[in-house]
Amino acid sequence: MRPLLPTRYHWVVNGHGEAQAILVKGLRKGYGDWPVLRELDLSVGWGEFLVIFGANGVGKTTFLKILSTQARPDAGQVWIGGLDRGRDPAAIRRRIGVVAHLGFLYEDMTCQENLAFYGRMYSLKKPRERIEEVLRLMGLEGRRNQRVRNLSHGMQKRLSIARAILHDPAVLLLDEPEAGLDQEALEMLGLLLDGWRRAGRAVVMTTHNLEHGLAWGDRVAILAGGKIAFEESRRSLDAASFAGTYSRYLEAPL
Repeated sequence: MRPLLPTRYHWVVNGHGEAQAILVKGLRKGYGDWPVLRELDLSVGWGEFLVIFGANGVGKTTFLKILSTQARPDAGQVWIGGLDRGRDPAAIRRRIGVVAHLGFLYEDMTCQENLAFYGRMYSLKKPRERIEEVLRLMGLEGRRNQRVRNLSHGMQKRLSIARAILHDPAVLLLDEPEAGLDQEALEMLGLLLDGWRRAGRAVVMTTHNLEHGLAWGDRVAILAGGKIAFEESRRSLDAASFAGTYSRYLEAPL
């Protein structure tokens, strides 16, 4: 079933529409003496779906944590919808949806109770209607009263996605969201993300899965050496040749 499209978003900052959903300049982040991100530059426009590929340990999760204000960079600048990440983190958090490796779910609460909790955090105007909608979108109607601790990993991931879209965010940041999902849920997620992009929103997703990444995104990038080492429109890419390119980056030393 095709999900309802989100409202076409026009994020206004200081009276002006912001052309770039995400703008990153000179981003650096390290852990101790180990540099992870090095002078990383990136921009994502409204209506774009960027998929970032990369080997384990290259900094994909760290990068998304910085974008979502969960981690601080050592240097560089980040704007989300024209808002400065350093100055306006709370305002940014209200406008983004995040699917991370951690589900940010409360195990002793039911699916519906978790969503109601986050609905209060975001001051949803019609929380019951919206909760029912996202439960339906992720195929969780029959699980609404089941406690999270009793859900399978795949069902917990579905609920994490429902939580991330509950407040109808303008920007979605997804860290390997397809992991643990069955085929039905993958189809739901693909339709959902396509709807987000077509409504003029922005999506950034990290993944190791070439099939899903190339099928869903309209721009692809490879993170290597702490920077965006490769970036191209999906339309201009041949899947087989890109697989070879990606393999070479995977084999390169960190």
